[in-house]
Amino acid sequence: MLLNDANEALLRDIKAIVGDIGMRPPSHDDLHEPRGLVVGRAAATVRPSNTTEVSAVLKLCHAARVGVVPLGGGTGLTGARSLVDGALPILLSLDRMKTIRRKDADAQSLTVEAGAILQNVQDVAADMGLLFPLSLASEGSAQIGGVLSTNAGGVNVLRYGNARDLCLGLEVVLADGRIWHGLSGLHKDNTGYDFRHLMIGAEGTLGVITAAVLRLFAQPTQRLAAWIAVDSPKAALALLGRMRADLGDVISAYELIDRTGLEFLGEAGVMALPAGLPDSAWVVLMECGAGPGEDLGARIEAALGAAFEAGLCQDALMSQSEAQRARFWQMRERIPEANRAIGAVSSHDIALPLAAIPAFIDAARGAIDPVLRINCFGHLGDGNLHFNIFPPQGKKGRDYRAHADAVKRTVYDLVARYGGSFSAEHGIGRLKLDELRRYGDPVKLEMMRAVKAALDPAGILNPGALVPEG
Repeated sequence: MLLNDANEALLRDIKAIVGDIGMRPPSHDDLHEPRGLVVGRAAATVRPSNTTEVSAVLKLCHAARVGVVPLGGGTGLTGARSLVDGALPILLSLDRMKTIRRKDADAQSLTVEAGAILQNVQDVAADMGLLFPLSLASEGSAQIGGVLSTNAGGVNVLRYGNARDLCLGLEVVLADGRIWHGLSGLHKDNTGYDFRHLMIGAEGTLGVITAAVLRLFAQPTQRLAAWIAVDSPKAALALLGRMRADLGDVISAYELIDRTGLEFLGEAGVMALPAGLPDSAWVVLMECGAGPGEDLGARIEAALGAAFEAGLCQDALMSQSEAQRARFWQMRERIPEANRAIGAVSSHDIALPLAAIPAFIDAARGAIDPVLRINCFGHLGDGNLHFNIFPPQGKKGRDYRAHADAVKRTVYDLVARYGGSFSAEHGIGRLKLDELRRYGDPVKLEMMRAVKAALDPAGILNPGALVPEG
């Protein structure tokens, strides 16, 4: 069914619901994808203050057959909030809905509204003496609704899981304005389909998440990080197996970083590398956390010593203070900032079976024009790599954009050959629809379209995102 433009009559009716403060013209940041790859269109940015208002707005848009594009913190990288053509939609921002509805230290849970900023949620959990472990470079602006709608991962997936694993319940407004009250927070509930998992990762195409029950964990009293020099991704993978065997579940993060990524920090003027950092082609950044009564430092030193004797690593630098641990992570988290400053030819958020990662990296390096630079880094513990291609030093990425499609096809064909996914943690949005058509399982695509048709038959929710037309 074709959608209609959001007209003045509809906008007046919406303003009567949300008030003057609840509606404004779309801003530059509302419409622009962060890297400037795509610019969307919208009649207005609507900012309801509660779930009842969200319900009323969706009911109006459903009746008028007007598209609704959810807008989170604006940190997404796949164009999910940028509708370029078609009928003029409204943008729906939940930035006014950031209330912490309930703190439950006994159940180790927190009920929050979807507009709450991730870092603020982390801080509230810390004030409770607990931990909300989802951690992203964009956590200072990413909203809970957005990280759930994309099933965000981040650096702590190895120990705590993706966003999906950190959510016990949801409140969701459906396309026609009905509200699903799913905030029970139950760990066990076998009463039918688990729509919580269906909504998480759906990028706002099946419903609008307005609140969530989040899982909290015991706060580690000790946290230590180590930079570890390895000579190859194969060695890093072998080292991961050894560290898991020796350290168990105290490992929360295990990042593989190409030396190129660290050099980019200096080349882009983002930050200088500290003295004493292991000098090797590849490094691993590992973080461990433990409770009181355990000598975590001694355990890590013993495990690294055994790994060194086995030839799995060449050198290591372990954090000696909380400030140094934070400095280590600052280097890792600012690599994307350096990437943006240099300008990529083509960027790829991919996932691979762990055992296939070394062979994939070797094959991809051999297939990419050697004049181009490769910055490979990511969450080795869960198989998620950011495999990004850059121009020669001193050149601009835009000067090589003519090569972008061929580079992307080369990378994604290899990912498919090795049994991986072309989208690991950033979602599909609108920018990866062609890849989903090319590499997606046809039966899965039919299932996605059927679910979309059942829950949003008019197609008003984030039209054109995630679900390719048949």
